[in-house]
Amino acid sequence: MHTGPVETDVTKHSLVGERLTQAAFDQLSGMLAGYPFVKLVVDRQNDTIHFINHADQQFHVDYIAERILGVPGAELRADIDSFNESVYHDPDRRFYLGTLALHTREESRFLSLETVEVDTMSPEMIKFFYGFVRENVDAALPLLFKPATHLQERHLLDIPAGELPRIQAHELFATTRYVPLNTGTTRGRLRAFRTQGEYHAAANSLEWFDIIAMDRVPDDIPRLAGVINSEPTTPLSHTNVLASGWGIPNAVQLGAIELIDHQRLDGEWVEYGVDASATEIVLRRAEKPADITEPAWRSAQITLEEPETASTPIVGLDRLRMRDRYRYGTKAANLGELGYVLDNGSERLLGFYKVPRPPRANLLAHAAKLLGVPESADLTQAAWKLLTERVSIPRGIAVPFSVQRRFLESSPRIQQAIGKLKMALELGAREIDPLCLELQRMITATRVPEDLRQEIDSAIFGHLGGVRRFVIRSSSNAEDLAGFSAAGIYESVNHVATADDIFTSIKQVWASLLSPRSVRLRQQAGISLDESYMGVIVQEEVQAPMGGVLVTCNPMSRADFRNVYLNVSRHSVADVVSGGSAPLQYLYSTVEGGGRTVSLGDATEDLDEESRNLLQQLAFIGRLLQSHFSPDYTFGTPMDIEWVADSQRAHIVQLRPYAN
Repeated sequence: MHTGPVETDVTKHSLVGERLTQAAFDQLSGMLAGYPFVKLVVDRQNDTIHFINHADQQFHVDYIAERILGVPGAELRADIDSFNESVYHDPDRRFYLGTLALHTREESRFLSLETVEVDTMSPEMIKFFYGFVRENVDAALPLLFKPATHLQERHLLDIPAGELPRIQAHELFATTRYVPLNTGTTRGRLRAFRTQGEYHAAANSLEWFDIIAMDRVPDDIPRLAGVINSEPTTPLSHTNVLASGWGIPNAVQLGAIELIDHQRLDGEWVEYGVDASATEIVLRRAEKPADITEPAWRSAQITLEEPETASTPIVGLDRLRMRDRYRYGTKAANLGELGYVLDNGSERLLGFYKVPRPPRANLLAHAAKLLGVPESADLTQAAWKLLTERVSIPRGIAVPFSVQRRFLESSPRIQQAIGKLKMALELGAREIDPLCLELQRMITATRVPEDLRQEIDSAIFGHLGGVRRFVIRSSSNAEDLAGFSAAGIYESVNHVATADDIFTSIKQVWASLLSPRSVRLRQQAGISLDESYMGVIVQEEVQAPMGGVLVTCNPMSRADFRNVYLNVSRHSVADVVSGGSAPLQYLYSTVEGGGRTVSLGDATEDLDEESRNLLQQLAFIGRLLQSHFSPDYTFGTPMDIEWVADSQRAHIVQLRPYAN
């Protein structure tokens, strides 16, 4: 029996005390991640349910204040933390808050019920909440409970599925037909490829105005106008990071190839749109421009900091700071800077948490909770202590730009080939690709002069004596720039053991600066060959049971400042960024804490609880490092961090700004 106020029709604000029909759902709903959804509030005191009109009230708290409590929203928000405690953590709370989303699978439809991520309902509370909502929703629509966190997943282990039907977030993600990865609209020629072979056969014919559609777009794409993946992928693959940096529309749309075939759009000019509030991509025929003008990005040229190529010593990574990027490259300099922070601390570690978040003055109380210390403690010291206990950098040396320059100048044939390539680039000649390939072949075939070889060998012996396996990493000045991320463009070589293999791998990294793709992409960005140099990191290879990439943002919801996105492989970081396989994917809150599994990828089961607890700490550590490396005082620039981890420690192997 409902004793609260009853409204017989959907009002501007809500549907109160009545069963939610499909028609009412449609009137009240908004869109989130491709799904229509309705927010709801269960008022236990009045035994009433409120379905909220999203267009009128976007937040539970505002609706409760204005429509139930009769309190001005500003007054409630002034004491928002106390209110949140009462609705998310109080075991005897008055209000239960949640969201209903409508899903369609083939011909069937169902609703999922989800709480807010920070909610700590007990198993009994979850059962009550589900039962109350079930009674007030159209009985023709199946209702499944969707756990919002790993904590709720553990609670469900104590509740029989027959008593509480449920669906996991990763099950929904695996069948999600539409995932907007980078929003926007463009016009271009649509090119659909059914196989990798088809793509590679046509690669030389691709133009800047093309829009590519494939099952999974490979990571060797040239600069394009748009990307469509017709199978699930991760936002953190090299391809998707590049698309984000280029600012081009990019989405996952299941069945996109079949849609293109059905509408006969392959090879046609189309308008392509990706909207976060839509349920699918927009593809419609468009007129081919009479005059295909140069793209706007050609005029937005990238300016490089002048590199230093005079005689510079080979040093241990621990000797570098961020300011050394003009001599050793961005990756090496950032690892050196991280080493300095681990050794000396940083007053900037809590920058993200000190920024005002209205109505909160800051998030320092949340930082204290995540650090496990009182708010009165020295939080900066506690943050540094966490870093030193849980983070390390594999030992390594940095080979500067000057060594690459000396190697190239040691061979007259290489110098002649570089001159030919420069001339071809200036003239816009067609033979750029074969010139690049021949130059790469020369570099890998030329012996490193004995004096350079001795310098590198001595540095490895002095800093890495006893190491069995190495990773040889690229570290260029022409990457990780605003408007030019260069993700996946340059080579790194894993599993290197012998001295001869080390020198072969170093030359391979140097040669990657002159690959046809890297040369063309830099040329398009206005970065000349004369300005581009390649440093090399020779680093100890860490054997660990898992590795991955985290970005200190939610790339699928850019307005979400709470969550950090992690991709994990049980094999190697390369599995994550290559796009060739689907990693495990997670979101972890770095404000209230708690995480959830977004996708199992190609795995058959989730990570164990100990590993997921480590990911929570790693997410928080990522936020601390975002603060230190921030280029401004908003502390909001997200970081892209590659790592490997064992049960005790995360070994960070690369960190750079994330192009979002």
